[in-house]
Amino acid sequence: MPNTRILIADDQAHIRQSLALLLEPEGFEITEVDTPQSALHVLDKQSFDLVLMDMNYAKDTTSGDEGIALIKQIRLIDQALPIIVMTAWANIELSVSAIKSGANDFIEKPWNNARLLSLINNHISLAQEKLNNRRLTELAKKPQTSESVIAVDEAMQPVMQLIERTASSDANILLTGESGVGKSLFATLIHNLSPRNNAPMVSVNMGALSDSLFESELFGHQKGAFTDAKANRMGRFEMADKGTLFLDEIANIPMALQGKMLRVLESGEFEQLGSSKTKKADVRIISASNVDFGLEVEEGRFRQDLLYRLNTITIEIPPLRKRNADIVPLAESFLNKLKSKYRRPELDLSDDAKKALIQHSWPGNVRELSHCIERAVLMASAQSIVAEDLGLTSSTKQSDLTQMTLEEAEKLLISNAIKSSDGNILLAAEKLGISRAALYRRLDKYEDLNDLDLKG
Repeated sequence: MPNTRILIADDQAHIRQSLALLLEPEGFEITEVDTPQSALHVLDKQSFDLVLMDMNYAKDTTSGDEGIALIKQIRLIDQALPIIVMTAWANIELSVSAIKSGANDFIEKPWNNARLLSLINNHISLAQEKLNNRRLTELAKKPQTSESVIAVDEAMQPVMQLIERTASSDANILLTGESGVGKSLFATLIHNLSPRNNAPMVSVNMGALSDSLFESELFGHQKGAFTDAKANRMGRFEMADKGTLFLDEIANIPMALQGKMLRVLESGEFEQLGSSKTKKADVRIISASNVDFGLEVEEGRFRQDLLYRLNTITIEIPPLRKRNADIVPLAESFLNKLKSKYRRPELDLSDDAKKALIQHSWPGNVRELSHCIERAVLMASAQSIVAEDLGLTSSTKQSDLTQMTLEEAEKLLISNAIKSSDGNILLAAEKLGISRAALYRRLDKYEDLNDLDLKG
């Protein structure tokens, strides 16, 4: 884990040095103090992941009273910080007293290196897991915040459990699912639950990068590297150092540039445009896409080795039509934000509006629901939003779709998206998760849809 910090408190310099020599090569950042007072002073100024402390500090003392007092004072500062105590004068009574006072574990001097490392890693991991659980609980309590994830439907529980299990690791994660399901929000949740949450999360829309901008945007450039390079610029990898880099629409990386991306993911090394100096960035990659990667690899549009680097863990976000229990809570969350924006504090959702929301098939998923509620806030003439305000003129239950052929279902979803977008082709395509050109191709295919009132 990056930036894992341990405070060593021991009055003997050679003990502190031996511990530092053991722990620093394992990647831990070490701070040393020689008195309980110094330990408390440092803990008041800095955050740590674990305290490794002696039980006796004054010369010729063996009672452990100083250690017990320090443990109790640390617990007044931080209830969750793991504490491992050690002493050359170990006995059952002292170890029990230390644990009762708030220590997490006990080890004798001279210690066994392997056992001490195991204790440290286990207690740090356990503390991080407990912290993640608390964060997840707090996020669940605050559905009104823009950074929250609403996931009460049973279909979302395996997703949330997988996020909880993997967020604290450094494994690269690939988020999949239809357009509009909220993959960027889940990426933010994973970052917030990770040990990297004090470092930046930097997002890049890969679909918006041209071939010419790819290297400059991701790796940065030196002044004069190309015509418009009027100043040095840091790339996204460097910006995200020690944090998380979110690569949205990852499947849009041109094949010619996928090799460069693979090299950075394998080594963390890159060069800015216009420079031969190799830089290194420590980033955790979360990527997202709505494509079928198996097909992309099979048809030669995406490198298999790059996919292996990206999808250590794959998390599929279910479409909104499979999350019925989330629809109304999400709608109410959007409504709470929009009431303030549009100065409509009295607005609520009527029962018939809630029923219409649940029955709609939501081809554009959560993004479409957000647009729908915003439209309803603008259209509502009374204190409650009614079904007519939603503009869902052709709501279709998911159960109805299963009785149709694929062609019939596609035609209905296209018709619903166009009608709920007031004929706006660009907005309808966004709701469907396809490009405007792809939507036009489908309209050409289904001639009976040409009677719809289309704009743009």
